[in-house]
Amino acid sequence: MNRNETAMKIGAHVLPNRVFAAPMAGIADQPLRRLWRALGAGYAVGEMTTADPRLRSSAKTARRLRVDLPGPMAGGGDDGPVAIQLAGADPAMLADAARHGVDLGADIIDINMGCPAKKVCNAACGSALLRDEELVGRIIAAVVAAVPVPVTLKLRTGWAPHSRNAVRIGQMAEAAGIQMLTLHGRTRACGFGGNAEYDTIAEVKSRVGIPVVANGDIDSPEKAQWVLAYTGADAVMIGRAAQARPWLFREIDYFLRHGTKMPPARIAELKPLLLRHLDEHYLHYGEVLGARTARKRIHFLARGLRGGAALSDRVNQTEDCARQRRAFEEFLHEAAARGPFFEYIDEAVTDAAAVQAAMQSRDARAHYHEHERGQTSMAPVREPHAHCAPCLQ
Repeated sequence: MNRNETAMKIGAHVLPNRVFAAPMAGIADQPLRRLWRALGAGYAVGEMTTADPRLRSSAKTARRLRVDLPGPMAGGGDDGPVAIQLAGADPAMLADAARHGVDLGADIIDINMGCPAKKVCNAACGSALLRDEELVGRIIAAVVAAVPVPVTLKLRTGWAPHSRNAVRIGQMAEAAGIQMLTLHGRTRACGFGGNAEYDTIAEVKSRVGIPVVANGDIDSPEKAQWVLAYTGADAVMIGRAAQARPWLFREIDYFLRHGTKMPPARIAELKPLLLRHLDEHYLHYGEVLGARTARKRIHFLARGLRGGAALSDRVNQTEDCARQRRAFEEFLHEAAARGPFFEYIDEAVTDAAAVQAAMQSRDARAHYHEHERGQTSMAPVREPHAHCAPCLQ
């Protein structure tokens, strides 16, 4: 049976597909996760939240800990497991935060060891933890022991190109009870620069028995299919690309299942979903903060579309939610009047031939080589990231 047609599970939770949404802090809030799920995301993790109990009463932390409930955005029924992602460096604090998350309704707890942000790493959290494998082990053991739900781990390939240790941490995590690994194909030192590399993801997948999710630079159905084939990963996680094209999840899922591209999304179908999403966004943040934060959301949705720049100017000039919504609705109405599909005037090339050429020229140079331990393997030769200064040193 085709792997894309078999069920993927996290613990006892069966997921509808293998295309997941990334827990981007300050972006993947509850309204956006609901939109992503309505448009095909098989799994959506809550945005990264601090484990510090002193901040639980803050408005920001409270918003981030709101769980995803079934509702009309996804057509009713079960939206899948609720996952909360936690960041911290103290094992006991993270364990307590995990228990608090479960009390709030979390079905899965995800530990963040992948965030490269300076303010996170300066607090020895996120990907900074990759420098201290002993602490990583204690954190994982504490969180797994603290809660009765599955615990997963999101990480990067290492702290820097010269110290990629994702294989060791992945094996340690599996032994300690982690039930899924999500691996971003960059080190902390690389940030989001250059290109993600998938060799390390492939090696981790070959060394562990739990599901592995590939993350980083996956922005089209063709790229998703290629990454899954190249790494052997069980699923892909989409982040930045889904801000502008939230329907990308279902396009990827369709391509993986059928091998052909899904017909373009019609504006008439997307319009009620996008407007409902904006309403939920305003409700989630309130009038003032809602209007301010919606600017970025609308900007991403309009990026590259005819009339998108003018729409961004309009929403930037007001802090009134009703006026913003009206501007966005008028934009959608005008787009539908021109044709049934969105018209991109600055669209990235994502056709299969271009993706294949890019893979061949960038990071698909796979060869036999002698493994570090002297064993012959099929592991690909690791190539430095283009434009990534740490990798080229």
